[in-house]
Amino acid sequence: MASKERGHRTQRVLACATGLALVGVVLAQAPSATAAPIDGTGFAQPYAGTTKYLPLAPVEASSARQVNKPLGRERADQLAENLGFDTSKVLSKKQYAAFISGKGKGGGTYKARQAAKLVELSVRYLTNTTATKMYRTIDGKKTRILLGSYGLIVNEDGLLESPANPTSPVRQVNWVLAPAPVCEFPEAKPPPGIPCGYMVKWFRNNDARETLRALYASAYPGEVVYGNKSQGQTEYTQLVPNTNGGKTRYVGMAMAPSIWIVNFLLIYALNPRAAANMPAYWAALPPEVAEAITDSPTGQVPYSEVKGYFPT
Repeated sequence: MASKERGHRTQRVLACATGLALVGVVLAQAPSATAAPIDGTGFAQPYAGTTKYLPLAPVEASSARQVNKPLGRERADQLAENLGFDTSKVLSKKQYAAFISGKGKGGGTYKARQAAKLVELSVRYLTNTTATKMYRTIDGKKTRILLGSYGLIVNEDGLLESPANPTSPVRQVNWVLAPAPVCEFPEAKPPPGIPCGYMVKWFRNNDARETLRALYASAYPGEVVYGNKSQGQTEYTQLVPNTNGGKTRYVGMAMAPSIWIVNFLLIYALNPRAAANMPAYWAALPPEVAEAITDSPTGQVPYSEVKGYFPT
């Protein structure tokens, strides 16, 4: 196959790719963002995503009480319906328990357990609101982490980063979630021990085909295209600009509207109760934090150095 033709095929396949935070399976270079921010949102394309669904994405918190507030189950159920997902097709409790523990048909192996661990940790990171407890040892003390609305995470080494950072489980899990065609490309090289395409295979082997169909019949495929381009814009920082009134602020990649919607639909399909814990509002990063991440060659900074800038 000619190189140019293969490149076009790669882009078509990636338009249907899956992924929490939509990172890790990008094989084609995305164009630079040149669109102006969409009125009332501050987000430009491709971050804003499908215009039809943009009003359903979180809006900026208008008070401290809204920061890191979860959606709640009633709102999550309604949102899933509005995004075109058949809420009767989610995994059963038994299916979810098997999937998240690396069991079921095709499970029970080292790679299955690795895949399950990445999924479980990714869900926890992306639902890091007041409804989801997460702690890290910072300066020798057990410290509660609460960063969902900011779209950031603190990894197990105590480093603050965007979930789209190459070291993040939320990035690495995309190999687990990728469709089979992506895994077949020579350029697709997941980290050792991470099974590419595991989720789709597991769903097919464990009577969850209807869940996949419901996912692809929803807003999910269209948002994936925008999300895939979004994380190609920001290099190592993986921060998203939001510009309103001539002022630009930043938020972690997980709170870009297109990516938030993709993550919501994925998590809802797995476990609606978990999706209900996702952040209902986004919050701009303190300028000092955004600057520290931007100045870091890895896009990571010790949380101990910047935690004082976040409201407690």
